[in-house]
Amino acid sequence: MTPPDASDSRWSDLDRPPLNATALRRALLRPEALWTSLDVVTATGSTNSDLAAKADELGEGAVLVAEEQTAGRGRLDRRWSAPARSGLFFSVLLKPGASVPVERWGWLPLLTGVAVSTGLARAAGVDTALKWPNDLLVTVEGEERKAGGILAERAGAEGVVVGIGLNVTLRADELPVPGAGSLALAGAVSTDRDTLLRAVLRSLEQWYGTWREASGDPAASGLQEAYAKACATLGRTVRAELPGGQSVQGEAVAVDGDGRLVLATEEGVQRPVAAGDIVHLRPAAP
Repeated sequence: MTPPDASDSRWSDLDRPPLNATALRRALLRPEALWTSLDVVTATGSTNSDLAAKADELGEGAVLVAEEQTAGRGRLDRRWSAPARSGLFFSVLLKPGASVPVERWGWLPLLTGVAVSTGLARAAGVDTALKWPNDLLVTVEGEERKAGGILAERAGAEGVVVGIGLNVTLRADELPVPGAGSLALAGAVSTDRDTLLRAVLRSLEQWYGTWREASGDPAASGLQEAYAKACATLGRTVRAELPGGQSVQGEAVAVDGDGRLVLATEEGVQRPVAAGDIVHLRPAAP
């Protein structure tokens, strides 16, 4: 029998109990629900990679959760790592099908951001802002910090795997970079990961269903408006670092119908940005 204080024990950190897979399945895998399977693994390299490898075999609504990711990825193949059971690291398989034109699938990471923000507001009592296109922000001691991220990738013939990484109980001395944060550091009223995961997946199911019923139309589904309300990037001066080493600076004024961030440049030109890293520029000190 493995001693409870062993480094690889599921109970090595009593402040971070393991997820209850049985209870999660009971709560989420209902008839007519979006979620069709839910697996929790102790550790894996990347839940996105694992789920994508089986995308053609699995039906829509498969969920894969890892207590620890050893090769988690963000945009541009950046690494995402955190102590075991300190957060939520999971991926879901979506198959919008013919009812949603492929050109609207780019809204899926933005939709996921809205769903995560909505779910956490209810379950954790934390306001989570969205940094375009895929970062989840919380406020820690008056400072904006990144607590999570979203990565959507095409998978198989007709699927999209959406991965979510969220720091839940990460302590100050465990932060990987100075700009990182967690729900606990942001003063969450609950850091129970079972509760948070149920809330996020239920919110994602609701938003995805509404969006798909509207054939992926971001305006008709209310998604475009909801994203704009939650987006911390809008209304700020930002620098967009574009693929190829170029950059453009301006005020972020809108997210258009294609999910692009629209910048109003100093030259008076409105420039839509489809992909890139966004840097929130602080106003100059007086």
